[in-house]
Amino acid sequence: MSDARQELIELVREKSFFTGDFTLASGKKSPYYIDCRLTTLDARGACLIGKVLLEQINAEAASRGLEIAAVGGMTMGADPISVAVSMSSHLAGQDPVLQAFVVRKEPKGHGQGKQVEGNFKEGDLVVAIEDVITTGGSTLKAIEAIEREGGKVAFVAVLVDRQEGGREVIEAAGYPVISLFTRDELMG
Repeated sequence: MSDARQELIELVREKSFFTGDFTLASGKKSPYYIDCRLTTLDARGACLIGKVLLEQINAEAASRGLEIAAVGGMTMGADPISVAVSMSSHLAGQDPVLQAFVVRKEPKGHGQGKQVEGNFKEGDLVVAIEDVITTGGSTLKAIEAIEREGGKVAFVAVLVDRQEGGREVIEAAGYPVISLFTRDELMG
């Protein structure tokens, strides 16, 4: 494990991993909760996520012979991750730089009526970003919105896979998933 990845997993454990009695967005009960926003919105956490996830996205894209234009996902979990990766891409001198975008939960009711906002255009090959995958439902909703607006999703990149079937659901829909960490790694 690289030094940056090791530092990041320690930060996620410290800031974002809680034990107790929790109800998840899916309605399921869980003895633990992962609130990635406490890490993704932390200055050091954002820097580490940008560096480590950019390396993983670039490696995955290279192994598939793909040139990714942008990264983004469902607001709000994906927003700070996407910006961190995009900024890291710029700071690393990547050319072209990975742009960032966000997917609204619903299309905007005014202006251009977009559901996908930011540096995204029809025809872009993108990586769908997620903070935590549990059931995969919100990731698939984001992918649906991206594709409806003309984007092409190459694969999904997630900070934490809770290992509760979401990865398999997304992959069964035809989208490979890469994750920085799994629940087992966080609990280990």
